Amino acid sequence: MSAHDVEAPVIADGSVDHAADRTAIEAVIATVETAMNTNDAELLVKDVARNAVVGNAVGALMRGRDVVLEASRVGLAGFLKDEYVRYEVTDIAFLRPDVAIAHKAARAVTAAGEPIDVEAAMVALYVLTKEDGRWWIAARQNTPVPRG
Repeated sequence: MSAHDVEAPVIADGSVDHAADRTAIEAVIATVETAMNTNDAELLVKDVARNAVVGNAVGALMRGRDVVLEASRVGLAGFLKDEYVRYEVTDIAFLRPDVAIAHKAARAVTAAGEPIDVEAAMVALYVLTKEDGRWWIAARQNTPVPRG
């Protein structure tokens, strides 16, 4: 049997109205933006699951909330200290009632919020799971967008 003989499924959840879930996931990503712009490492991991896996923009893979917190403390006190961002959620898809993927575009801005980047400088993929009525980041992958 070849790959051409297998019909791939559509993996999507339409069993519930996800309007409130979309709002909650957008709020999770807004919290990450606020944390970045205020150099608050604890806020940055507020919605990160204890066993999350995070790939950063330089290709390092971090496993576990505590590891992400420590890397965030170092980065936000160091090379990210005077960096500011604006995030735009570009897509949210629900794979199951309690599993979602979200994409965001990130742009650098000044401390006053004025755009530096016209186009996104980075995109990120989030995998989120809903536990006890709230959304958690189970995985995140940040990818820089190459400049032509």
